[in-house]
Amino acid sequence: MNTGNPVTLDRCIDGQSQTIDALPVGDISIYPANVRQSFQVHQAAECLQLYLEPNLLTQAKAYLGLDNRVELVPHLKPGLDPFIFEMGIALKNSLVLDGTNSKLYADAIAHTLAVHLLLHYSTERPHLRQPAGGLSKMQLKQVVDYIFEYLDCDISLAELASLVHLSPYHFARLFKQSLGIAPHQYHIRCRIERAKHLLQEKHMSLAAIACAIGFSSQGQFNYHFKRVIGITPKAFLQQQGVVASMLLHQ
Repeated sequence: MNTGNPVTLDRCIDGQSQTIDALPVGDISIYPANVRQSFQVHQAAECLQLYLEPNLLTQAKAYLGLDNRVELVPHLKPGLDPFIFEMGIALKNSLVLDGTNSKLYADAIAHTLAVHLLLHYSTERPHLRQPAGGLSKMQLKQVVDYIFEYLDCDISLAELASLVHLSPYHFARLFKQSLGIAPHQYHIRCRIERAKHLLQEKHMSLAAIACAIGFSSQGQFNYHFKRVIGITPKAFLQQQGVVASMLLHQ
C-alpha cells in the first residue's frame, strides 16, 4: 500500500516482470500467500505492508459460509481501495501511539480485513450476513465482567469471543450492536472510568495510575484520558480540587 508520493515501481510476480510508472498514493496490491514477489523502487518511497495469518482467512471463510477451498485472487493492477487504506493507516497510527498495547484493536482490524478481502478479492463473492439482536444479556455480562477483571491486561478479541462461543468477527459486530461502540473502545473507556476513581482517591501518581490500568506509559494514559473525558488527568484533578473547595465553603 503506497502511503507516500507517487513512485515508479519495478516488480516481479511469479517470474513475470512489470514496471508501473507513477504508482498513486493509496494504491493497494494484494498478494495471496502462494504468490512469489519482489519489488524495487528508484526513489524514496513510503509504503505499508499488512500480513494476515492464514487462520484469520480460515475463520472468515467459516463465518461467511465459504468452502475452505475458496482462495484470494491477486490484485496487481494499480487501483484504490479506500477501506483497506483507512484500516491500514488506523492500525499504523494505533501502533505508533500504543505500541504492542493495542492487541484488541489490531485483532479487530485484522479480522475485518480478512472478511473484506474474501468479499471483494476471492474466487467466490459471498454475501455478508447482517447481525441481528446483538449479544444476549447473559453474554454481555460475561464479556463485561471479564473486561473489568482483566482491565490492566492486553485482552485479545479472540479471548472475548471465546467466552460466548462466537467467531471474533461476528462477536465484534454483535458487541457493537449491543453497546454502540467497538470492544476496544469499551475497554479503553472502562480503563478511563477506573482512572477517574483512582485520581479522586489521590493516593497514586499519574504514572502509577497509568500502570495500574494497563497503559504502557503516562503519555499514552494522558492521550486516551483526554480523548474520552475532554481534559487531561492533571486538569481533571485540578477541576476536582475546585469542586471540593466549593463544597467546603457552602
